[in-house]
Amino acid sequence: MRRSTLAILLLAAAGLAAGALQATGLQDGAPSDPHLKVVPRVSAEQARIEAVTRPATAFDAPERFEERSAGAGTRFGYANAHAFSAPSANMPFERALDFQVGNGLFKKLWVSAPASTKASDGLGPLYNARSCQRCHLKDGRGHPPAGPEDSAVSMVLRLSVPGPEGAQPHPVYGSQLQDFSVPGVPAEYRLAVTWEEVAVPLSEGETATLRKPRWRAEDLGYGPLGAGAMLSPRIAPQMIGLGLLEAIPAADILALADPGDADGDGISGRPNLVASEEYGVTMLGRFGLKAGAPTVRAQSADAFRGDIGISSPLNPEGWGDCMPAQTACREAPHGGAVEIEEAALDLVAFYSRNLAVPARRDVADPQVLSGKRVFYEAGCTACHVPKFVTHRLEDRPEQSFQLIWPYTDLLLHDMGAGLADNRPEGRASGREWRTPPLWGIGLTEAASGHSYFLHDGRARSLLEAVLWHGGEAEAARQRVVEMPAADRAALLRFLGSL
Repeated sequence: MRRSTLAILLLAAAGLAAGALQATGLQDGAPSDPHLKVVPRVSAEQARIEAVTRPATAFDAPERFEERSAGAGTRFGYANAHAFSAPSANMPFERALDFQVGNGLFKKLWVSAPASTKASDGLGPLYNARSCQRCHLKDGRGHPPAGPEDSAVSMVLRLSVPGPEGAQPHPVYGSQLQDFSVPGVPAEYRLAVTWEEVAVPLSEGETATLRKPRWRAEDLGYGPLGAGAMLSPRIAPQMIGLGLLEAIPAADILALADPGDADGDGISGRPNLVASEEYGVTMLGRFGLKAGAPTVRAQSADAFRGDIGISSPLNPEGWGDCMPAQTACREAPHGGAVEIEEAALDLVAFYSRNLAVPARRDVADPQVLSGKRVFYEAGCTACHVPKFVTHRLEDRPEQSFQLIWPYTDLLLHDMGAGLADNRPEGRASGREWRTPPLWGIGLTEAASGHSYFLHDGRARSLLEAVLWHGGEAEAARQRVVEMPAADRAALLRFLGSL
């Protein structure tokens, strides 16, 4: 097993020891949380935190507060199409207006420059969508294209080529392929996919069918991609609970890392440590499918730049992801070096930070409890860590000192050749992905109208998502394949209750 919760608390209180730093690959100091106004934990709190985050050992009844996935911010009564769009339940009244304005900016349709609506121009010149909401419909999960007529607006194709210091942007197409453009500028490509059906035998005569994708970039607008191009298809993830993930102490997450598998349990999670230009320090990556962004604000700015072509104080280039070789794009009108002002970016980040996590359902149901036991016994909690306590924060009451149940360690794990995109990102290899939070996953179909999972939406059900696990998760996957059918059904019922 990896380090205990008590060890995490000691590290959080005293700072990472030199050996722990060396294990994470960071030699020049531990990533702190400079984006947060933290009230330091006192010793009297540590015993309480250790008690409430201790792993479950009995499965005959729910744990205390288990239905409150997001602590006091949990939303009850939202097991419907609006499951992912409610504000934190503990949001003070005076902050509700900021949430609503942020929601308006999240839904805002941008237009190309020059336009009479100066506050809304600057789209593109290359883009994947005209608003945040177009990708994150109802703040939920995207999906792969259903056919040639589906524009796949909730999916993007990341791009890199090998460089002297690892992966770098493509010299012509940049770091992401955009399938839309303003008039006079050619779009970059059209996303296409073909599927191969693969049968997987399970215990007791059951069978599952996986679909293996082959992604293609067709109708390229600026010539061939050339040798060495690395493509990574990604659907838009759900938006809930981001502020709470941001508020987990970095030391608590780093204490879970075991990059050399020193304890021999087969799990070797690694942090993606990223340079923050905003704060001028190395920070823990938490957001994005490979944990490439350290804060919600940075992730929001990156999405504005790459997906919509909107510049911000963090990415002040009016042409978005256009490379110098794309002369028509670079010469097209744009809305200025900063197309979304700092105050508006902050409101979008506030909205994104405060999308509430819906309450658990059926936590006392006998089959759900049995599935929880199976989840633990199969080893799923080695990566999908159930519980954390967030920082006590001076200026973020919604996220301050909450017991949360995200079921993630926010670390990178080798998921095997089957899920590999073979595209490095920061310290993440082409086989590594950040452990996705599981909270809210059972409401995907209600909120998003589909049940597609994993980074590229290949899994059509939670069972298929489990069966795609490999690498560090291969042993857990095999246990699911071999376990009694009743246990497998219980496991899926538990996941559906999250």
